[in-house]
Amino acid sequence: MSPTRTRDLAATVIATAVVAYVLVLWLYRWFPPLTVWTGLSLAAIAAAEAVWGGYVRAKVGAGEIGEGADRLHPIAVARSVVIAQASAWVGALVLGWWIGVLAYLLPRRGELQVAAADTAGAVVAAVCALALVVAALWLQHSCKSPPQDPQDPTGSTGKPGDTAPE
Repeated sequence: MSPTRTRDLAATVIATAVVAYVLVLWLYRWFPPLTVWTGLSLAAIAAAEAVWGGYVRAKVGAGEIGEGADRLHPIAVARSVVIAQASAWVGALVLGWWIGVLAYLLPRRGELQVAAADTAGAVVAAVCALALVVAALWLQHSCKSPPQDPQDPTGSTGKPGDTAPE
């Protein structure tokens, strides 16, 4: 599984923002009010992924990946990579949506009272979506295994008590 490329995420954000802007042009009159609570669920997921990324990075750095007590199972690391990639893509799509909404709202704040009221909620949602993308990329980066020494035929990472599987 290859790492998620930031340029692919950026292209997704831009394409989604364009589509969102066109949809908002047609459908904004039927939108419910956007509050600052609108995007906060993404912030909670981003925080959880960031904390988990720190934990995984500490375990990988300490060479504590494997089966047994106080070790992180390799399947948990692999699942973390899948969650990180899915979250990065979802975050990019949602960020693009909110950028498209903001592109509609910001120029109309002076003429539409509703647009002025909705801007704060859209900004919070966009920032939370960006936080999700960043946290997901951090989690994905944290799951990388440390480089192995090419001079070491055993495949150990150089940590005390760390040996290659037989």
